[in-house]
Amino acid sequence: MQDLLRLFFLLTASSALALNESAPRCRCLYGDACWPTTSDFSSLQSQISQPLIYPIPTASGCYPLSSPSGNCTDIQANSYNGTWRADRPGSMDIYNYESFIFRNGSISACYLNTTLGVPCEQGNVPVIGVDARSVSDVQVAVKFAASHNLRIAIKNTGHDYAGRSAARNSFMLWTHHLNNITLNSTFVPEGAPSTEIYNAITVGSGVLWNDAYNAVAAQGRMLIGGLSAGGSVGAAGGWLQGGGHSAFAPLHGLGVDNVIEIKLVTAAGEYLTANTHQHSDLFWALRGGGGGTWGVLTSVTYQTHPTFPITTVFFNATATNTAVMKKLFTEFVRIHPALSAASFGGYATPANTSLNLFYNLPNGTDSRANASFESFFGLANNLTAEGLEIAAQETGTYDSFDQWYQSIFANTTGDAGIVELASRLLPTALFAEDEYEAFADKLFTIAGDGIVWNFVSGGAVSKVDPESTGLNPAWRESLVEAVWGAEWDEGATYSEIERSRAELAATMAQVSAIMPGAGSYFNEGSLFEPTPKQTYFGSHYDRLKEIKDEYDPNGLFIVGAGVGSDEWVDDLNCRRSD
Repeated sequence: MQDLLRLFFLLTASSALALNESAPRCRCLYGDACWPTTSDFSSLQSQISQPLIYPIPTASGCYPLSSPSGNCTDIQANSYNGTWRADRPGSMDIYNYESFIFRNGSISACYLNTTLGVPCEQGNVPVIGVDARSVSDVQVAVKFAASHNLRIAIKNTGHDYAGRSAARNSFMLWTHHLNNITLNSTFVPEGAPSTEIYNAITVGSGVLWNDAYNAVAAQGRMLIGGLSAGGSVGAAGGWLQGGGHSAFAPLHGLGVDNVIEIKLVTAAGEYLTANTHQHSDLFWALRGGGGGTWGVLTSVTYQTHPTFPITTVFFNATATNTAVMKKLFTEFVRIHPALSAASFGGYATPANTSLNLFYNLPNGTDSRANASFESFFGLANNLTAEGLEIAAQETGTYDSFDQWYQSIFANTTGDAGIVELASRLLPTALFAEDEYEAFADKLFTIAGDGIVWNFVSGGAVSKVDPESTGLNPAWRESLVEAVWGAEWDEGATYSEIERSRAELAATMAQVSAIMPGAGSYFNEGSLFEPTPKQTYFGSHYDRLKEIKDEYDPNGLFIVGAGVGSDEWVDDLNCRRSD
């Protein structure tokens, strides 16, 4: 049947092209004459289960200054709390994306810092939307957006490092309250033989990882998911569609390697089940083709795994002498292939004057962990004579994933802020015995104040067939995801923001010179990548674009640097004329 459908789409491609050519070249935005009328929105309201929402920027309750409309004390106290922000449709975890920069450099924003004396404006926050509580709500909202040619923004938690879940003067589809969780130890995917059985969890697209972990922990299980302060990342949205990394991916693979089935609403308003047996082409694209591109996910089913004890290695050292730190960094790079072979994974922040890490060994012991780090610890202790100061060098043992997670992530909240990222997937080949010293030397020269060093690939990630999912094949050839960031103060001018962006771009140009053609993580990359097709999708882009054109021929779902976005001008509101 799928082959017949593909043939149908091929035969009707010319008709679809004609439709695209006759369709409006620009989206209808709030303030345009084409914007839906009050009557239109009343009709929409009559078809959905909840009142229409009118998202506002996070700090709106602090304005007007003479008589604030909300509890400003509460807003400012919770401004760095990602879970608190997730409950508010207009809030972004990375809150620079609540602001909008015009072509002339002026900025529309609503700042938490009320002393700046800037009036509160809507910025980049959508103006109206649907609080979806059912598949029907999603279908109605999608059809409404399509029929009125609206710019649509799909948002769950707002934990989004590229701001893809917000858009100025747009229509929001808020999935945060699609939060059902179902555990099934004998799950069989739709269309699969009865012998294909998984111990699984199905999560609605509004479920946070914190809640998903708690659900499986009660059964002595764990699953591969996002790890962030307070667990505020959504379990069934952009994290998965971008690839989905984890400190335990080297043991069990990435998120895209653990998903069994996805249910979604397409641009045509159809409710589909995608797995390896039904709509397998779409299932392939959803696993790595980028969030906000293929449809609105309503639920995702993941396989779960038996829990296991974890031994975590903690290390923290500083040195004012960069030559000393460079020696330690070189050894740090050298040991990674062996750590990967042992299924270690985790996070580090190497810099010119410091190195912090916490790496995790599943099913490990203190003695095994210490043996894996023996040469590194030995060098570190020897370097104390040259000025290295070791603040922490220890291991901690946890009985289960849940105990580890509760100890390190569950009760923390401070993950919101202002930042733009760029990243590279560091190829495993550069860690080889005859390459690592030169590689470490070059990388250290541009480490500066620090690299976010996510040791989340290699191991099981590298053993998956690169063609089995739509994920950039560069993931299968990498050992580490390295991330750099640009930051600025709230209220910064356009020129100050551009200066920070230029510094980030210069750093990434240096990184690219070390590893030409290296890939990047779609969820933690830059919107200003010079070659986003190659960097984010690699050799899979052309196939992804074919699938995109099949399921979304009119480009209803378009996001920054996503599949098909090159056909739109920079603000993604109008198609290119060429």
